[in-house]
Amino acid sequence: MLQTVIPQGYAPCLNLYDTQKAIGLLKRLFEDTLGGSLHLRRVSAPLFVEASTGLNDDLNGVERPVSFDIPCAGRDAQVVHSLAKWKRMALFRYQFCVGEGLYTDMNAVRRDEELDNLHSVYVDQWDWEKVIAPRDRNVEYLKETVRTIVGAIAETQSTLRSVFPQLTALPPVAGEVSFVTAQELEDRWPELTPRQREDAWVKDHPVSFLMGIGGALKSGAPHDGRAPDYDDWGLNGDILLWNPVLERAFEVSSMGIRVDPEAMDRQLSIAGCDSRRTLPFHKLLLEGKLPLTIGGGIGQSRLCMLLLGKAHIGEVQASVWDEKTIEACRDAGVVLL
Repeated sequence: MLQTVIPQGYAPCLNLYDTQKAIGLLKRLFEDTLGGSLHLRRVSAPLFVEASTGLNDDLNGVERPVSFDIPCAGRDAQVVHSLAKWKRMALFRYQFCVGEGLYTDMNAVRRDEELDNLHSVYVDQWDWEKVIAPRDRNVEYLKETVRTIVGAIAETQSTLRSVFPQLTALPPVAGEVSFVTAQELEDRWPELTPRQREDAWVKDHPVSFLMGIGGALKSGAPHDGRAPDYDDWGLNGDILLWNPVLERAFEVSSMGIRVDPEAMDRQLSIAGCDSRRTLPFHKLLLEGKLPLTIGGGIGQSRLCMLLLGKAHIGEVQASVWDEKTIEACRDAGVVLL
């Protein structure tokens, strides 16, 4: 079934050449602004990790990583899904102090991703992680970090609009961040699906942060899946912005305060993942040897889509698509890179 929908009458704000220039400028602007705002240093990151370390992001627990053997090393490796756990280990290894953090240009392959306007098997994002003090493990610190990230997005957009006046046709990312929990959305719209709840809320609150993702709601089901071994389900969330081209809520970042030993112990049990306790990363964390952190991923292609007014993620990244998607985009005059 075709999942790609091109809005009727859609026309890109920028031509192909200007799009490529704008993508390069956007990425340079945003990562510099983000790094300066959150006190992050850029580091190099792996494309793949050893399967035995437990460092790969398990996402919802059902996605299959791309795996391969390395005969000369006698190891099995997995292409990363994201660097959610690797970053925290890197902060430990590099001996970062409280208030210091890192960001990296992360590229991943998610072979089981459903293909539509927003999803591709190729994933590119800014993965970031920062060491925090015990007193920072609270909702107010989380909210302040969210406001900083949204501010970096707005600042980047402002500069882009000055360089490419065509982008002024798009509404600015502006206004106060609206904070809401997944339980509040379920209480308000119990008859709607999680995505429909997001659309209904963000349409009226175009800059939002949806909190409390991963744990079961009163209905017994979580709003969305979240691995049990990096985010604290009570101190996490998604940055959602209203996408005027697709007319829907648009996730640009998944982030949160990370699990401490107590939270990991609890969430591994809830998720039925007790077998992970003996993996190197999990063992160090449960023993209290890893720093307390906050972190997340910010989609590069997602942000490019939003700020450049694109209808399909293939307009801002090169990937592989099914024939129906290729045909639908060709018929609508949408150029896939």
